[in-house]
Amino acid sequence: MDWTREINEAVQRIAGHIQVTPVMQSQGFGLDFPIEMKLEQLQHTGSFKARGAFNTLLSQDVPSAGLVAASGGNHGAAVGYAAHQLGHKARIYVPEMAGPAKIALIKNTGADLQVVPGAYANAMEQAQAYEQQTGAGQVHAYDAPSTVAGQGSCFAEWQAQGLEADTVIIAVGGGGLIAGAMAWFQGAKKIVAVEPETSCALHMALQAGAPVDVEVSGVAANALGARRIGSICFDLARTQDLTSLTVSDDAITAAQTALWRERRLLVEPAGATALAALTSGAYRPARGEKVAVLLCGGNIAPDPMG
Repeated sequence: MDWTREINEAVQRIAGHIQVTPVMQSQGFGLDFPIEMKLEQLQHTGSFKARGAFNTLLSQDVPSAGLVAASGGNHGAAVGYAAHQLGHKARIYVPEMAGPAKIALIKNTGADLQVVPGAYANAMEQAQAYEQQTGAGQVHAYDAPSTVAGQGSCFAEWQAQGLEADTVIIAVGGGGLIAGAMAWFQGAKKIVAVEPETSCALHMALQAGAPVDVEVSGVAANALGARRIGSICFDLARTQDLTSLTVSDDAITAAQTALWRERRLLVEPAGATALAALTSGAYRPARGEKVAVLLCGGNIAPDPMG
């Protein structure tokens, strides 16, 4: 696939529908080097997911039965928002572990919300059954070309904003966001994948040589809790020199706290996971290495204004 073309087309397609999110240079967090951050938690519905949702909806015909998606929370909110903006009906399946803040966020988009017991995989099973029964269009959270190209627009945008870093650090759940990064940069930047120790589908897949099912738990599970890494992400990771590492829940919450206390940046645990690789020492840049961190989501629980 010509990913550069697909992502450039996505950039043009979704322009006017998504926010161009700001970047900032920052020194702090106990680090002795500056970092560049892109604040994607300021995107519509509080995460980068709106990019893939809009690209998918705008690049295909939507069936009369509408749309269906399974989500840990952020993707569902993005699909619900995009569907509402474009005049489509949408049914969203989320697991109970999504939590009340993200469930309320999806409800506020006007989508038909179905909360199911279990984890993301259980929500996906029901979404697939609904797709088969009704003919609704499935909007996959991470393992579809249109989703990956949409997420890739984040990195095309960042590059246009003057990204100077040698290394870009990205949190991973199902792999759509980091797949977009790999598809866009094509090896021109070092990419570091960061996952929670208790939800690390990509890390385990790379060790096993193929996608495998993993157990999912921890503070970031409602955003990074994919049971199996997406095939698009895995295939791209095998062809690139990807650095994969994991961090503890304590490291994630410490980074989340530091972002608030030092920069008044309010992010959910998943949004702090990439920074946690640096603040915990899990990733140590070489001397002179320029580093960038993506803050991917801001839908914390409980909602601080709720």
